Amino acid sequence: MKDHQAMAAKCIMVLGTTSGAGKSWLATALCRYYVRQGLKVAPFKAQNMSNNARVVASDTGQGEIGSAQYFQALAACAVPDVRMNPLLLKPEADTHSQVVLLGQVDHALTAMPWRERSKHVWPQIAAALDALRAENDVVVIEGAGSPAEINLSDSDIVNMRVAEHANAACLLVTDIDRGGAFAHLYGTWALLPETGRQRIKGFVLNKFRGDAALLAPAPQMLQELTGIPTVATLPMWWQHGLPEEDGVFDDRCTAQGTVKLTVAVIAYPRISNLDEFQPLKNIPGLKLQWVRSASELARLRPADWVILPGSKATAADLAWLRAQALDAAIAHHAGQGGSVLGVCGGLQMLGEALIDPDGIDGNAPGLGLLPLVTLFASGKTVRHTQATFASDLAAPWSALAGVRVAGYEIHQGSTQQHPAMARAGELAREVLPGGVAWQNTAGNVLGLYLHGLFEDAAVLQALFGAQLNGKVPTLDAVFDGLADYIDRHFEPGVLEALPAN
Repeated sequence: MKDHQAMAAKCIMVLGTTSGAGKSWLATALCRYYVRQGLKVAPFKAQNMSNNARVVASDTGQGEIGSAQYFQALAACAVPDVRMNPLLLKPEADTHSQVVLLGQVDHALTAMPWRERSKHVWPQIAAALDALRAENDVVVIEGAGSPAEINLSDSDIVNMRVAEHANAACLLVTDIDRGGAFAHLYGTWALLPETGRQRIKGFVLNKFRGDAALLAPAPQMLQELTGIPTVATLPMWWQHGLPEEDGVFDDRCTAQGTVKLTVAVIAYPRISNLDEFQPLKNIPGLKLQWVRSASELARLRPADWVILPGSKATAADLAWLRAQALDAAIAHHAGQGGSVLGVCGGLQMLGEALIDPDGIDGNAPGLGLLPLVTLFASGKTVRHTQATFASDLAAPWSALAGVRVAGYEIHQGSTQQHPAMARAGELAREVLPGGVAWQNTAGNVLGLYLHGLFEDAAVLQALFGAQLNGKVPTLDAVFDGLADYIDRHFEPGVLEALPAN
């Protein structure tokens, strides 16, 4: 058996002093940087906690990984697969997560106490990492949270245990915009064991505003204390084009030019796949707004859009929505002819009822904007989907009529016409085949299970063609921009030297 330390790939690991420090962003940039050096690259994150997921290849057909590793794979010009994120935790409540192992839901692990999981999952995590190392020149590894969470060190399967297994050269990144960056860096270093400290090859200050010369003498003092240099100071960059990190809603982004359309996305607590709306931020004249109250929604014109996104806990998020009086605000908007779009869990909310005989998600009355009913079941739909919108799709969504779309489905439960309402003649129009999308009689309410609608070039062209005019960057352009950015701001020679450590 091949020893993991002798495998071909060099491993570079991005650790953070906190969640949100910039690990995912930096790992993505590194993936594209090393590909442009002519190297074969793959991303890896042992365990990701996120409700942002993508459908990728697996041994059993199709499975799920965290969206961050999906985009990192694209940045690396690699085909995304489940080995790149072998363990995915999808929070369903504050103290409970669904466990996805190598792309598939594992009910036994889901029911297992947190600290007991590590010994059961580590062999699969190590095997996935070893396989990627055997196939690539460089593996860019992302840590999770902080490597100095000493209460979790004995069950660690994502930070220093991975670094040791991979013999990784590590960067430690911190968000200087939060304040206390040097204390975060020093404290994290101080709490690591000596073997872990030796793996850190450089500190990275992220999200810096102002004159970097004013940081002196702190970087030098920190190096004197730790022996580790500060290898990059990355200026604040809000609109780099990469989908937002988990749970971070960037309300500071403004529309390009005069606002012609506001798209309000309801930001409930268990929102999932929020990253699929990133392309809307790049549309000239479109303002993307995250909405958490009825008063925010009341300011919309009927011509504007309301989107109910995916949810990892549909019934609970529907209860939250009602507690904020957003149910009445959405109904009022729809009643005035305003456009409403429900995606996945949002589609389920738009119906008449959620029925849950097996305790999967919860029973609840729906918003009643589509004559549909959703029945939850233990089986989970995880698949890529391609379909063509009906040729007679009604306004305001008529621009999509006859458009062939590609995306992905990740959901529990199936949705169908409400039997009693159907017998009475009240039907939703099925506008994508196979129970994927429906439209109300008036046409302004559209619900679909398909994620990734706004990542489809044909959809963007149909909806916003006159506004695009070559101004919307492709994902490849975004990845290249990230690589250029770190190339400019890292100290000379550092990025080239990391694979040699």
